Amino acid sequence: MKTIISTIVMVLAFTFTTNAQDKMAKTAVKTVSLEQTEGAFTQQELTLKEGSYVFEISNNNVGHQVGFVLVPKGKDASKPENHIQTAYVTKVVDNNSKEKSNVTVLEKGEYVYFCPMNPTPQYTLTVK
Repeated sequence: MKTIISTIVMVLAFTFTTNAQDKMAKTAVKTVSLEQTEGAFTQQELTLKEGSYVFEISNNNVGHQVGFVLVPKGKDASKPENHIQTAYVTKVVDNNSKEKSNVTVLEKGEYVYFCPMNPTPQYTLTVK
């Protein structure tokens, strides 16, 4: 009887651990690395899955500071109230350096990203 109870306890513990690990994997924060050169991002289109992301922005010899703006597609990107503010880098990106954003949760849909300081065109980010 002791062996049966021990086996049941081990199976339950394994099941709970596996479920917790699966849930953690689904909510894990992923990093999206983007590089800016003079007047452009080198990655001109992105497709991601729904989830939590940190944007890491590299300034590759632009010659001045750069930033990062993410906006739901169709919203006026010139209005800061439409920007997804968690996607802003936490500090402007100095020449030849990198900075990261806060964690940003992305849901299915289309977004545009750009840098008004560089300035760059608006590029498409699709979340499936």
